[in-house]
Amino acid sequence: MGPDVIPAGIAETDFGPCPAVTEAVHGMLERGDLGYPDWPVEPLAEAFCGRMGSRHGWHPDVAHVRHVCDLIQAFQVVVELACPPGGAVALHVPNYPPFLRSLHATGRRAVGCPLVPADPDRAGGSGGARGWVFDAERLEEAVAKTGASVLLVVNPHNPTGRVLSREELTSLAEIASRHDMVVVSDELHAELLHGSARHVPFASLGDEVAARTVTITSATKSFNLGGLRTAVAHVGDARVRSAWDRLPPEYFGSLNVVGVEATLAAWREGDTWLAATCRHLTAMRDHLVARVEALPGVALRPPEATYLAWLDCRGTGLGDDPARFFLEEARVELVPGSEFGAGGAGHASLNFGTGVRILDEIVDRLAASLAPRQG
Repeated sequence: MGPDVIPAGIAETDFGPCPAVTEAVHGMLERGDLGYPDWPVEPLAEAFCGRMGSRHGWHPDVAHVRHVCDLIQAFQVVVELACPPGGAVALHVPNYPPFLRSLHATGRRAVGCPLVPADPDRAGGSGGARGWVFDAERLEEAVAKTGASVLLVVNPHNPTGRVLSREELTSLAEIASRHDMVVVSDELHAELLHGSARHVPFASLGDEVAARTVTITSATKSFNLGGLRTAVAHVGDARVRSAWDRLPPEYFGSLNVVGVEATLAAWREGDTWLAATCRHLTAMRDHLVARVEALPGVALRPPEATYLAWLDCRGTGLGDDPARFFLEEARVELVPGSEFGAGGAGHASLNFGTGVRILDEIVDRLAASLAPRQG
C-alpha cells in the first residue's frame, strides 16, 4: 500500500506466531522434514474432532473429515456438488466477499437474507438487543421462492462479528430441514470470542442437522496462519460426502506439510497463547468502540467475535464508498463495505487486531480526515 498507508483491512493480525507453532516449524526445518507426506489417514481429523469435543461438547465423526487448502475451496466444492448450475444459495447479507464472488463466478445465484441493526428498544426477536437480527420467515419465503438447495451460515458472522444464538441456529436448521438443504457452516472465527459470547457448532444441534451439514474451519484466524493454506471440512451430509469422494484426490491438492505441523501444534499446545490473544483483542475492541463514539457520523455496534469492526459511515456524507475517502485522505486502508454485497454500501470493515498505539494512529487519522467536513 505504500509506506504512508496503514493497512487495516485484510483479516490477519499484527501478532507474531504462537510459540508452540514456531517451535514445531523450527523442528521440521532442523529435521529437514519437508518432503512428500505419506499420511495413512486424514492428518488433522483426530485433532479437529478432539478440539470440537473439548471446546464445544460436539463429537464429530473422524471418518467424515476431509482436508482442504482453503475455506473458499471447500465452499466451491460443496456448491458444485449440491447446487445445479443456475441454482441458488441462501446466505445472510452483507457477507464475506469471496463467497459472493465465488457464487457469481460459478453461475449460482445468491439469495440474501438481510442481517440488519437491531432495535435496542424492541424486546425479543432474533438476536434481541445483541446488535444484528434477521427475519427467519423472510429467509424461508426466499428459499421457497428460489428453490435454494444450499444454505451458507457464517458464524461468527463476517463482517458484523455477530455470534448466532442456539435459537437462531435452530431456526436456520428447521428451514434447511423443511427444504432439504445442504448447510455449509463457516466457523473460522469461532475461537475469537468476546465477553460472554459462546459459539455453538451448527452440526451440534442434533443428528439430523449434522447429517446435512458441512462444517469448515481451520487455525487460520485464531492463530494467524493464513499463508499456510491448511483447513478441514467435516462433511456430515452423506450425499455430498459420497460425491466428494468420487472426485480425484488431485482435485483438492495436497495439504502443506508445514501447515499440518503448525495446525497440530496450535490446536494441541496453543490454548494459553490463544486465551491471551483473545483478552487483548477484547481490550482493543472496547478501546475502538470508545474512540469511534467521537468520530462524527460513524457508528459501530460492538462485535461479539473476530477482530473486525463493521463501521457504519452513512452519517458522514461520504457516500457508498467511505473506504476510498479514508484511503485517499487519511491514508488508512479499510475494506469497502460494497464488496460485502447488499447492505454494505456506506460501510467499511476495519481490522483492530493490532496494538493500541497503531489502533490509536488509525482512529486519529480517520478523525483528522473527517474534521474539515464538520466545519
